[in-house]
Amino acid sequence: MSREEDAAYTAAGKDYAVIEENTAGAAASTGGVAQLHLLAVLSALMAFASISTDFYLPAMPAMALALGASEGMLAYTISGYLVGFSFGQLVWGPVSDQYGRRAPVAGGLVLFIIGSTGCAMSQSAEAVIAWRIVQALGASASVVLSRAMVRDLYAGSRAAQMMSSLIVVMAVAPLLGPILGAQIAAVAGWRAIFWLLVVIGMATLAALFTIPETLPVSRRTSQSPLRAIARYGQLLTRPRLLGYVGVCGFYYAGMYAYIAGSPFAFINYHHVPAHYYGFIFGAGVLGIMATNMINMRIVSRQGIDKTLRGGVLAAAFSTVSLAVISYTDFGSVWGLFIPLIFFVSCTGFIVANSIAGALADFPNEAGAVSALVGALQYGSGIAGSALVGLLADGTPWPMGLVIGSSGIGCLMSTFLLQRDRTRI
Repeated sequence: MSREEDAAYTAAGKDYAVIEENTAGAAASTGGVAQLHLLAVLSALMAFASISTDFYLPAMPAMALALGASEGMLAYTISGYLVGFSFGQLVWGPVSDQYGRRAPVAGGLVLFIIGSTGCAMSQSAEAVIAWRIVQALGASASVVLSRAMVRDLYAGSRAAQMMSSLIVVMAVAPLLGPILGAQIAAVAGWRAIFWLLVVIGMATLAALFTIPETLPVSRRTSQSPLRAIARYGQLLTRPRLLGYVGVCGFYYAGMYAYIAGSPFAFINYHHVPAHYYGFIFGAGVLGIMATNMINMRIVSRQGIDKTLRGGVLAAAFSTVSLAVISYTDFGSVWGLFIPLIFFVSCTGFIVANSIAGALADFPNEAGAVSALVGALQYGSGIAGSALVGLLADGTPWPMGLVIGSSGIGCLMSTFLLQRDRTRI
């Protein structure tokens, strides 16, 4: 880190400390209600990446049958979503650095509502894919800017702790999503799931205007969004940023391979009833919640990088084990379930710390950096889910192969964190 950047980091840190102090004071004056309300709204915004997909996962086989589409084609509904999600973040981030957070989030929620309505009314898999892109363009604003809002208020390991807190709270969505989605699909059909997303989008839009703007005018950039987008190339020359992006990117490739492949692996291949799949998925979410709670306690003592590396080592071991098991079919359902859940649970040590670590280097460009990290994360998810669809052969092996490869890539990315050391 250069002297100029170091000075900027220190100055920004003071600003964030003042904001955090003011926020804490406001919360204390109302018995903590204001802070809890802010936490709830930010959690809801962060949850849009999960609820947009997790709700309809158990209905994917039924959707394929109803729309006359193959398993591979339905997997592209996830890949298409990730295309819009990745591109949208690159736009929303710099826009929010110049114009504030709330207005872009509101615009994104409107797009999300329109996209969800389109999905509910679609008559073909191709139409679902197209509307999923629109849905994702809107949802990306909520997710990327909620992370930037956390960075507006907190810094360093405190930001990592808050990120973990938000993930724990918003993990209720993916925990209940597949279970609720399976029940809705059984009672009212898969289209009702997307109508529910419309209602959630409207409710969140109303809640957005009950929280304050976190980026005051005095701290907004005067740089145009187009010039900020051009800066992405410069940001990617930083080895540590590449390390954090690589860790998250490869991990998300594996996560979305799991999301795209696991419904067919458990329901079609291992003949697990669709209404039980939600409990399998929910076990992973409970693991995510547990590791995020552990991360909240240890990251301030161990540091972001050390905690992150430990999580990556555990994830890499589980993914290689999964690849072997999915090829040999050792242990049948349980052989597949155990390493998958272990891999998914590592999210608590990887996601919050990699995001907080990346943002720590560039506190004055939180929106743009959050967008870049998020875009490359979910862009990798495109590759992961698409590869599962492309290689689909009716067995869990393609999913295991993609997840196993992602774990190795995730581990290799941590070597970049050895260089260009910063103050975290």
